Amino acid sequence: MLAKEEPEGKFAQAGKLKVHYHEFGSGYPLICVHGAGPGATGWSNFKGNVGELSKHFRTLLIDMPQYGKSDKPVIKVSRQSYLATSIRDFMDSLSIKKAHIIGNSMGGQAGLKLAIDYPEKVDRLVAIKAGSIFQPMLLEAIRNISNYYKGEGLTLAKMREVLESLVYDRSRITDDLVQERFEASNDPVLVELFGRQPAGPQGDLYAELPNLKAKTLIVWGQDDRAGALDVGLLMLRRLPDARMHIFSKCGHWAHVEHRDEFDRLVLQFFMAAGA
Repeated sequence: MLAKEEPEGKFAQAGKLKVHYHEFGSGYPLICVHGAGPGATGWSNFKGNVGELSKHFRTLLIDMPQYGKSDKPVIKVSRQSYLATSIRDFMDSLSIKKAHIIGNSMGGQAGLKLAIDYPEKVDRLVAIKAGSIFQPMLLEAIRNISNYYKGEGLTLAKMREVLESLVYDRSRITDDLVQERFEASNDPVLVELFGRQPAGPQGDLYAELPNLKAKTLIVWGQDDRAGALDVGLLMLRRLPDARMHIFSKCGHWAHVEHRDEFDRLVLQFFMAAGA
């Protein structure tokens, strides 16, 4: 059953940052990390999956620093490194020694970096279109995200343009979803942060991927307009213990556009760990 209304969340002191999160279910911990699109939060990205995932795992949906109700620092170091350290600190604050990770887009890159820098913290990793390798050309969705806080300011039309570029089937982008994400993005702190400051330097993990030891499932949409499929295939070659699933008729949001199959896929992957 799909959850509709956002429940009350919790806060954890992760190092110097206050991190907002939602928690569902019990058992072995599973942490879901959202992407970097405007208005994104842990709840907005994974609310459709949490019902099934939380039947089997203690499922935590976190708001990354700079998003949702979490603190909004200026990030001057590698964004992936900063986020990886923040997730580690979040886990430590809740006495979570090790967890499975699902990361979407930038959240997937943060998960990759977490598994590289702090291998003791990651059991198995699902990276949904985690384009961790430099691409010389910005694809449509990345251009739309990059331009969202620029120019004439925030509008519903710009938000719709961002969201429609993230999916294969544009009819999934309802007026309610556009309004929800627009309101979440239209925070004076965020307008100042992303309008005048870069989100944080983007690292290239190409050289580091062979150091990642956790079993990794790479998930990609064949029609993704935010990251070239070739990047996912290159990641598959670089990672020591990886497998890949490609969804047809799918954009950037595989966990949304193919929710039921995605949930079955990742649960099978995690349960094979014997957790």
